[in-house]
Amino acid sequence: MANNQAPQGNHDPAGSTQMFRAFVDEAPQGRQAAATSSGGPRIGLILGVVAAVAIIAAVAWLALA
Repeated sequence: MANNQAPQGNHDPAGSTQMFRAFVDEAPQGRQAAATSSGGPRIGLILGVVAAVAIIAAVAWLALA
């Protein structure tokens, strides 16, 4: 069986490190854009929870009255 793990030719191990560093440097920009756009769904979720609590409170009040 051939050993395919050995480096062949002019393999530059630093090339993958440079690509990884470029990826890490780009990540905060993507996270920042995602964080600013998640405000809308979060507000909808909060309003939905508040509405659900109000409905449950109204049903409980009617049941006890």
